[in-house]
Amino acid sequence: MLAATHASTLVGLEAHPVQVEVDIARGLPAFDLVGLPEASVRESRMRVRSALEQVGFLIPTRRVTVNLAPADLRKYGAGFDLAIAVATLAAARECPEEILERWMLIGELSLNGNLRPVRGVLAMVLCARKQGFLGVVVPAENAAEAAVVSGLSVRAARSLSEVIAFLRGEYELPTAERVSSAPNESEVVDLSDIRGQHAARRALEIAAAGAHNVLFMGPPGGGKTLLAKAMPGILPPLTFDEAIEVTSVYSVAGMLRGGVSLVERRPFRAPHHTASTVGLVGGGDPPRPGEIALAHHGVLFLDELPEFSRDSLEALREPLEDGSVTIVRSRVRSTFPARFTLVAAMNPCPCGYQGDPSDRCDCSAERVKRYRSRVSGPLLDRIDLCVHLPGSPAMVYGEAPDGPSSQSVRTHVSAARDRQMQREANQRAPNARLTPRALRAVAALEPDARGLVTLAAERMGLSARAMTRVLRVSRTIADLEGESSVSAVHVAEAVGYRSMAQG
Repeated sequence: MLAATHASTLVGLEAHPVQVEVDIARGLPAFDLVGLPEASVRESRMRVRSALEQVGFLIPTRRVTVNLAPADLRKYGAGFDLAIAVATLAAARECPEEILERWMLIGELSLNGNLRPVRGVLAMVLCARKQGFLGVVVPAENAAEAAVVSGLSVRAARSLSEVIAFLRGEYELPTAERVSSAPNESEVVDLSDIRGQHAARRALEIAAAGAHNVLFMGPPGGGKTLLAKAMPGILPPLTFDEAIEVTSVYSVAGMLRGGVSLVERRPFRAPHHTASTVGLVGGGDPPRPGEIALAHHGVLFLDELPEFSRDSLEALREPLEDGSVTIVRSRVRSTFPARFTLVAAMNPCPCGYQGDPSDRCDCSAERVKRYRSRVSGPLLDRIDLCVHLPGSPAMVYGEAPDGPSSQSVRTHVSAARDRQMQREANQRAPNARLTPRALRAVAALEPDARGLVTLAAERMGLSARAMTRVLRVSRTIADLEGESSVSAVHVAEAVGYRSMAQG
């Protein structure tokens, strides 16, 4: 007696279809599981046996063999429980086999037969649609995220008995429904809450408009952290496709809140400087997304940048350039998206008060040099904007804002981002991700601007990468001004941010 159902397994952020075959044959009583299952999959034998007994079915005293195909793909997670249980029932002729070909079954079983949520359901449902399945059965707690996918039927179940009744045509499982969650605006820092620091706020606007990386350098209490926290509030809203990608990352990481269909706000991740390299870029067995993947399409804030370990900082170089991170282990290779905007902050010296009017800094030149050298040149080369913040004087409580609100800046930023997305050469990417060829096509320099670029390259000794980033920032400044060409004024402002990084 042989029967088969369909499930899915995760490899990084991608879900792969898995056929669950069950054969009940003569022989000594056994329950064998083959097909490269890892520990949590092998343990499904006990969960499935107990859950089947709770619904009134006893596994025959025969040899039960479960095969997870393809056999060369390692299987992770407890999401195979439901498919194994239903396939076992079908092999024993307790459940119709015809309908099983058209449905993917996802879910972990508890010992009493209830369904528990699993990670990565959104990616699995997308896989089911790609494979042409009629529908997917998911645990009720995963229903909201699964409902985002259109083009197939998504049903929510709370127990194995409900699924069996549905497959027998005795019960109609409810259709999963998408849930909208309003973001909590009280958690967002408004740009108008930050007093002074006009140059820093301008840099933040440019960074948001073109998805440029930015570094704030200044004394403690100067507003570096507040500026970083204000960044998500001035970024354009997530598009639907971007929201799907972000939600998939959080689902695979097991960090998607129950009852949430989509992550509707751009992520803001601020790992502590003691974070390990694995915690920052991802890893483990199976590989899980790290902080840079969780910041995909959002902001990664690294406060006290020189205090991060050298290995952690150097591991950021390729993701900053490529927009993804690939984690290679002996048995698996996983790629996670990591297109984030880096906002970094650091003090000008170990004590933090170099250049402060109070003259309380006693750091020697050698000590300052050693402190700043913790951030390597190649990493600084990948930061487009560097802003030195002066110390902010104490402000009177209740003083009126001295700058625009996040909402008004966001409108300006969104308009500039729209100009970028409408240009054919941009290929629907912000300026910070323009290829050299696309940059040449969109950054038409006026004659005086071309001369200024040549002069800056010669006097500042800028690398080819640094010059490319200057031109990208210049293009963004021109977009904020609504200009079709890049003038000397735009280049001068962009070079000014690069000269701060050189100092």
